[in-house]
Amino acid sequence: MASEKHQNSQRQRPGASPPREFREHLFHQLPEYAGPYSVGVMEIEVPVREPRTFSHIKRNGVHALRMDTVLFSVFYPCDVSSYATKKKKGKKPSKVTWLPRPRALTSKGYAKFFDTPRLPVTAYIAATTMFTKLPAFRNAKLAGTRAAGATSPRASSSASHSQDTLTDNEAGKPRFPVIFFSHGLGGSRTCCSTVCGELASNGFVVVAMEHRDGSGARSYVNIPPSGNLAAGLEIDNTNPERFYKVDYVFPRDNPLDTSPHNTKGVDITLRHAQIDMRMSEIDEAYCVLQLLNDGQGDLIYRSNLRKSGNAGSSSKGLEGIDWSEWEGKLFLRDVTIMGHSFGGATAAEMVRQDDRFPYISQGILLDAWASATPKMGDLTHQPLRKPLLAVTSEAFMHWPDNFARMSDIIKETGDTGAPCWMLTIKGSTHLSQTDFAILYPRWMSLFIKTVVHPRRALYLTVNSSLEFLSRVLPPEHTSGNAWVDEGILRTKPYAEELPRDYRPDDKWMASRLRIPNEFKLRVKKRLQRKPEPSTVAYDTRGKPLIGLVRYAPGNEVWMHFSPDQEERQHPRRLE
Repeated sequence: MASEKHQNSQRQRPGASPPREFREHLFHQLPEYAGPYSVGVMEIEVPVREPRTFSHIKRNGVHALRMDTVLFSVFYPCDVSSYATKKKKGKKPSKVTWLPRPRALTSKGYAKFFDTPRLPVTAYIAATTMFTKLPAFRNAKLAGTRAAGATSPRASSSASHSQDTLTDNEAGKPRFPVIFFSHGLGGSRTCCSTVCGELASNGFVVVAMEHRDGSGARSYVNIPPSGNLAAGLEIDNTNPERFYKVDYVFPRDNPLDTSPHNTKGVDITLRHAQIDMRMSEIDEAYCVLQLLNDGQGDLIYRSNLRKSGNAGSSSKGLEGIDWSEWEGKLFLRDVTIMGHSFGGATAAEMVRQDDRFPYISQGILLDAWASATPKMGDLTHQPLRKPLLAVTSEAFMHWPDNFARMSDIIKETGDTGAPCWMLTIKGSTHLSQTDFAILYPRWMSLFIKTVVHPRRALYLTVNSSLEFLSRVLPPEHTSGNAWVDEGILRTKPYAEELPRDYRPDDKWMASRLRIPNEFKLRVKKRLQRKPEPSTVAYDTRGKPLIGLVRYAPGNEVWMHFSPDQEERQHPRRLE
């Protein structure tokens, strides 16, 4: 059934994407999105309502965790009749670069994060992704009609006429559910753009955060004209470069607290403070969406700091956006929080803190760094009471401590009766849910030993998320959609001992897989003939998505927990 549904999904016509330039074909590129909507993107940085610091942690005498502005990208369903254009090339659409500006300096931030020689790493990252663009239309008009294949929904008879219960507005134009996305350590607002863009192409407004809590490789904070900043940072108003940079903050005397072999464990003081700041940043972004939905887009435009002349900004800024198109177009209740790795830990805590974030109704954890997730009582005494989907990689599944902690989180939801699913994508590694897997597939295969095809891993991530959201979101958010349903969440829980075929040696725990007979497998893959359509998954253009090992559709995941599992309140731990 799953295979048949997947083949049917290929007949869905993807939304239009901006044309690729010649130089984009010479370097790494990101795939076009598969959903029925075209995707627009805009970048927003605005001052926060109350600049402040988090915890006592300092570096070089200055508070390391300070929130002065909030920065994020918005991926959304768009109408391609209007978008920002390139000045020198007429009406060609402008696109956002994947590597955040300033690109060379951002690459240096990655070199510092990886603790590797600056020059070669900077040169390699900049050279291979300098011209990589997101396949989305910058500053495009918000979609005003439903995508082909989606039907116009009817509000339920019991629905009130408040703005947050009507499916379409008075003019019959669609309204869109909202997802917030939180990146992992070393990430940025664009590092998971494929997941965010795919969700947007299926009718979601996705807010991809760029956290300035010292968990990203490097980010630039523009100083507001008012100069209103959190205490502890002096600004020279005569300096024309009115910005400061935020690099990765390593824990004191415990720089490798992310390692499974670290005897000191996770630096709870730093990580919990960072999660607190991350949640506050997301709350600030939510307030921006409220302004946008209330028809105050002009206020956002005037406050925006990502504009020509400012650090990390494009000359396009927010030019050309018709803010009236956004009024009343967002569902701002039953919002989804989604995150990868440390972002998964952030998402779990936001779902838990129901009183603080009543607008968050469910969470999606992508390969969560569960060891860093606060335990109940650390930051709040509330248990998880809301639906949860956890999609893990096989590499993290073989990390016993992390798997056990993830099981404890799932058990929390079981105790409160909230529906939850936890599954593992076979042959995947920790970066399989990020753009790095798409941009550097050979490195991922050779050095990280990723077995699954990188695009298939991302499709499984997105499609399982869509299945989850179709089950837990209110009907007015989901009726009329044309989402792919591969039956991933209907996979039966794996009853046997988890397979250890690709379990790595302890030295490489969580970071890579082990591939038995690797040379033989690689030779066999090069020599294999074109597969039968029923034995592999295909992309929207009919290209087979075969990794180093062939997994047939319907047999690509292990299901650990689901609402149908009889003993879900007592999850089995990985030995």
